[in-house]
Amino acid sequence: QVQLVESGGGLVQAGGSLRLSCAASGSTFVINAMGWYRQAPGKERELVATISGGGSTYYADSVKGRFTISRDNTKNMLALQMNNLKPEDTAMYYCAKWRSVVVRTTPDYWGQGTQVTVSS
Repeated sequence: QVQLVESGGGLVQAGGSLRLSCAASGSTFVINAMGWYRQAPGKERELVATISGGGSTYYADSVKGRFTISRDNTKNMLALQMNNLKPEDTAMYYCAKWRSVVVRTTPDYWGQGTQVTVSS
């Protein structure tokens, strides 16, 4: 059973930084694609960033140049470094994982989420 546990959320002022982490556990025979999604109150969940098993990355336009996704395959860890945070980045952030090496339409596994709040 795959489990994803996020940490690192919190309250930060606009312009500040946070680093989110996601610890993955459970059996895996491939280096899976992973990513981060977020959901703000009253809005749909949206894709923030992904990283394939081969290390290819994708970022939503809204975070490009400010956020960096990375992974440590030896530790089964995923991270999201968020710089120059804006109030519109306020949301619950979710770690996601696919069974495949590449990103597909819908993740197969989700974490419980970690709250990020950016004050103006």
